[in-house]
Amino acid sequence: MTERVVLAYSGGLDTSVGIGWIAEATGAEVIAVAVDVGQGGEDLEVIRRRALDCGAVEAYVADARDEFASEYCMPALKANGLYLDRYPLVSALSRPVIVKHLVRAARQFGATTVAHGCTGKGNDQVRFEVGITSLAPDLTCLAPVRDLALTRDKAIDFAEKHQLPIATTKHNPFSIDQNVWGRAVETGFLEDIWNAPTKDVYTYTDDPTFPPVADEVVITFEAGIPVALDGVPVTPLQAIQEMNRRAGAQGVGRIDIVEDRLVGIKSREVYEAPGAIALIAAHQELENVTVEREQARFKRGVEQRWTELVYDGQWFSPLKKSLDVFVDDTQRYVSGDVRLVLHGGRATVSGRRSDASLYDFNLATYDTGDTFDQSAAKGFIEIYGLSSKLAAARDVRFGNAEDLGSQGGIGDA
Repeated sequence: MTERVVLAYSGGLDTSVGIGWIAEATGAEVIAVAVDVGQGGEDLEVIRRRALDCGAVEAYVADARDEFASEYCMPALKANGLYLDRYPLVSALSRPVIVKHLVRAARQFGATTVAHGCTGKGNDQVRFEVGITSLAPDLTCLAPVRDLALTRDKAIDFAEKHQLPIATTKHNPFSIDQNVWGRAVETGFLEDIWNAPTKDVYTYTDDPTFPPVADEVVITFEAGIPVALDGVPVTPLQAIQEMNRRAGAQGVGRIDIVEDRLVGIKSREVYEAPGAIALIAAHQELENVTVEREQARFKRGVEQRWTELVYDGQWFSPLKKSLDVFVDDTQRYVSGDVRLVLHGGRATVSGRRSDASLYDFNLATYDTGDTFDQSAAKGFIEIYGLSSKLAAARDVRFGNAEDLGSQGGIGDA
């Protein structure tokens, strides 16, 4: 029986050439798998037809936009997933859903190997291969660019020699990956980290320097998930798409960052994620209103670890799954409305309300009606500071008291 290889297929030059390249190098039949995670561009049926025309024996296509939004973007929203406190995991989130469909296709068509188009110096090779072996330990992985020396020049020559139905002359100075959660741009002149991004880098966002009139939106959440915009019910996918449109029009969500890749190098990346950034800003503020203090403090550490695991390709890992349980539990009361003002590149919270709010107006007010028992504060402070007070007294006894110095004191000349 002829071996079969499942290839993650985008419809572009490299993966189109990869079909024949893998077949020639390994003697295996190639099944192309295309997954729509909201990246836009060509219709799935066009991509499926091209894969077959390029030599694939089967072409598996999946519209995974709702699945991606609900099962991958929403967990990231609940975890406020921002790598290095800024990057909302645009590419990292899409890899596990693509991996799931690759493994599903491998099972369906009897393949023993799964291939992807990543190079040997990025994060995505790790995300794909660790994800694949986490779901199917028996499968092997292949990267034609990394393992079979499929360079750009060789890909163009191969496509022209075999008259493949793919453009070989179009040159894009950037490497771009995009989906409904955002857009990632790298390489080209951006590799010089002193160079500022030019206008042609951006597609999802308009220039925030000259914004239109401010846009006010009320986002309704239930258990950490957006369920309505300005009172109109939405699915997770619709919420992201609509916030991409509205926040993008105001230039919200532009990110220019030098980040730490998993493989040990630093990389300059430019991102656009208007919907993600706006939704996370609203979600964080609703948590401020509804999540208890100690739980919220602990969650911030969990969020960072969760984000690092996802960035590092560990979506299916035991620790990530355990942290999911904690994060989900914290969202029990994260329900209510947040009002955002979108303008000039910023998403600013201007109002919040929740039936599950822990904010008590009568405790917080300094006006008449204050129900906070201020007489309890004196004893609380005495007990709260007792441990430090005893330690300070010991320091004095042993001659280790804090040196207050004499610089700038009252009465100094």
